[in-house]
Amino acid sequence: MNKKKYFLEIFKKAEKKYGNNPKRLAAEGWHSNWKTLVGIIMSAQSRDETTIQIAKNLFKKYTKLIDLAEANLSDVKKVFRSLNYNNTKAKNVINTSKIILKDYKGRVPNTLDELIKLPGVGRKTANLVLGEVYGKEAICIDTHCHRISNVLGLVKTKTPYETELELQRIAPKRYWNKINRLFVLWGKDVPGRDKQRLIGYLKK
Repeated sequence: MNKKKYFLEIFKKAEKKYGNNPKRLAAEGWHSNWKTLVGIIMSAQSRDETTIQIAKNLFKKYTKLIDLAEANLSDVKKVFRSLNYNNTKAKNVINTSKIILKDYKGRVPNTLDELIKLPGVGRKTANLVLGEVYGKEAICIDTHCHRISNVLGLVKTKTPYETELELQRIAPKRYWNKINRLFVLWGKDVPGRDKQRLIGYLKK
């Protein structure tokens, strides 16, 4: 199988299906880089719809990065009370805000190595920030991307990191930033591991 050709076939179909979909994901629509980062940290293991609303409430209360950096943990936890892993996430967004102010003069880091040092930031979050904030070529692999890529046979991997590396080999760089959004929207619509159902849904 020509994996590069197969990827392009799948990608084009997904783009046709979801390219103009207006649905907002948690990483999108924020007008400050630090808000984008915080929103992504909050979104781990949580629904986008839930995350977006809670993030809106957070940013109404803490309008500046310094406000969040100086926030009381219990107050942030109250805002996060209906968010999964709210205690850990509250600590992470406060501590990340402090580090960005202290070590980066309020600017969100723009390299993978720097980003993954921040509390609550792994490769998935870091790559999403690089793409969303800085427009860099990065593939963000979440559970949907990992599952779909394996079910379709684009990759045969056990971890999201392995999936990221394999997709880097077969996907043209100009598409890297688009993969996550398309596959997330697709994965939300079609759960499970039925290959025919996944492919068939793109034809509807």
